[in-house]
Amino acid sequence: MREVDVLIVGGGVSGTALLFCLARYTNLGSVLLLEKEKQLALINSRSTNNSQTIHCGDIETNYNLEKALQVNRRANMLVRYGELLTEEERQKVLFCFPKMVLGVGPEECNFLRERFKQFQPHFPGMELLDAAAIGRWEPAVAKGINAAVRPEEITAIGIAASTSAVDYQALAESFVDQAKAAIATDLEKGLLRQLEVQLNQKVLNISKDGDGYVINTATETIKARYVVVSAGAHSLLIAQAMGHGLEYSCLPVAGSFYFTPKLLNGKVYTVQNNKLPFAAIHGDPDVLVPGKTRFGPTALLLPLLERYRPETFWEFLKVLRLDGAVLTVLWQLFRISDIRNYILRNLLFEVPWLRRWLFLQDLRKIVPSAQLKDLKFAEGYGGVRPQLIDKRNHKLMLGEARISCDGPIVFNVTPSPGGTDCLGNAEQDLRAIVARLNCKFRAEQLEQELHQLQA
Repeated sequence: MREVDVLIVGGGVSGTALLFCLARYTNLGSVLLLEKEKQLALINSRSTNNSQTIHCGDIETNYNLEKALQVNRRANMLVRYGELLTEEERQKVLFCFPKMVLGVGPEECNFLRERFKQFQPHFPGMELLDAAAIGRWEPAVAKGINAAVRPEEITAIGIAASTSAVDYQALAESFVDQAKAAIATDLEKGLLRQLEVQLNQKVLNISKDGDGYVINTATETIKARYVVVSAGAHSLLIAQAMGHGLEYSCLPVAGSFYFTPKLLNGKVYTVQNNKLPFAAIHGDPDVLVPGKTRFGPTALLLPLLERYRPETFWEFLKVLRLDGAVLTVLWQLFRISDIRNYILRNLLFEVPWLRRWLFLQDLRKIVPSAQLKDLKFAEGYGGVRPQLIDKRNHKLMLGEARISCDGPIVFNVTPSPGGTDCLGNAEQDLRAIVARLNCKFRAEQLEQELHQLQA
């Protein structure tokens, strides 16, 4: 039986971020990452399966100031990480676009003006944009039908220069490259350390064994002193198979996208409806499809743990754990008319002959002059966000979840903004591992490289 210090399950952006942190900021002798796919980051971190956004807390109106500052601190870790890369490497991972959150109508415009007063002291790059300024940044947003002046009142909060987009698949690959480079540097100094990434290695089961855990794959049995499972919805599946996280159920929400010719210069978000637990529509330049604008996402309740993989239906049934508590939460959601209508409307977005016309009505909140002929459903795009249901408190949980227990194991379920938070979550796991295994931790180096802002 092979033994390792830390075993990471999941080769997406979360698992590889931890791999990088362990390699660069500790002296652990052996770290192993297992990924069930043939390539890194093919599920939620794949560039086609998310909005490619770094959530900084500035234009996401579902965040209050406290949450926005927390998210922004972790988002800045990604930007600081980019400074460790060569210019050529950085250009493949991080992208700079202008961005704004658009308010349409008096209520939304007043909301953004008040929000600007509260947030701008903490986000000095923010600008409050009137219709004329919006027109200079995003001409298609300020124009109405037939190039006329847009009749509604519009206001926006904008950030002109910001690292606002990321190819999370390329980022995951970069984390592994940087981790291997850190190990190679230590080897040159005479420090014997091992780091390995194994693909096509699905974890069959994990069991407690003394002070650590035994992990079985189809080809190998491994003993680990510490285990971190960062496998999206499958983290919950593995946790519950071990008797942990039984107080949770999973409600997978799939997102779809649409392409148009280039209508926007940067990212344009819309004001979130506080009654809806799902993202409001936004438009983004796709970092891998030049000359196009991608709009979305829609939100479809889908009984699959992975989009376009019907075989994951049976895994969904296992983590759904349908009972009275789950039905209570679903009933509470459907009782709210805004949520009920939103869910039913998004079901219609999946009807091939109807979806383009319906989505166009929502898209015109951002670009009033958009035409049906320009709108194309993005086939094969969109992932699944594993929203958890807290069965004890009868509520739908938003954002990330972390399931831990007394032993040296943790399960990370990381829907949005989990990609943005990948290094922040990795640091949290890193500090727990250091405390448990009593290894050397280069804390000052981490602080200097990933947190301290340059003068």
